[in-house]
Amino acid sequence: MAETPLPLEPGPARVLVVEDEPKLAALLSDYLRAAGHVPECVADGHAALQAWTARRHDLVLLDLMLPGLDGLGVCRQLRMLTSVPIVMLTARADEADRLAGLELGADDYIPKTPFSPREVMARVKAVLRRSRAALHGPAPLQIEAQGWRASWLGRDLDLTPIEFQLLRVLAAQPGRVYPRAQLLEHLHGDARAATERAVDSHVKNLRRKLEQAGAGSDRIRSVYGVGYRYDA
Repeated sequence: MAETPLPLEPGPARVLVVEDEPKLAALLSDYLRAAGHVPECVADGHAALQAWTARRHDLVLLDLMLPGLDGLGVCRQLRMLTSVPIVMLTARADEADRLAGLELGADDYIPKTPFSPREVMARVKAVLRRSRAALHGPAPLQIEAQGWRASWLGRDLDLTPIEFQLLRVLAAQPGRVYPRAQLLEHLHGDARAATERAVDSHVKNLRRKLEQAGAGSDRIRSVYGVGYRYDA
């Protein structure tokens, strides 16, 4: 039994562009159309929620700094309604803003400075691939929460309780980036009971065991300066 590979091209998508800078919104729309997608642009947070509720787009490109309801507020309210992929864009690249967006459930975070439309399109493609992969066939990774068992393509993974919990949290939302501090809370309850470097050690061991089971060495990805994500 072999894992079904992800398609190289995720196909066209309806993309909601939430951006209050008209020139940037137009530029993103042009690139999205060139990539085969169907963009719709709105300029504020309240309009974004109304547009998504009415038309249920496949992905949201969301600016952080918006008039009225800001991007974090939009992300928070969307996550109460849907698991639609959200890629955040912002001119504010400090760590606090990045972590806030990811902890609210954003799938990716792209600073505007320096801004690269090609990078945005590459990130959009990657996020769409991950979100659509979950719709195709049974997952090669199986997790039995009650029995504390996990397997890859039927092959049991010999995990410690902490490794099992780490895998369970990451794999519950493929593509979502979890900061180290948030993972510590899941693993230990009290984040003060261990350091964030302990997460790195557990991830290293978990990667090794996944690779031994045939899952490859890059199933759990590092996100520089933030934490980790699981790629289905």
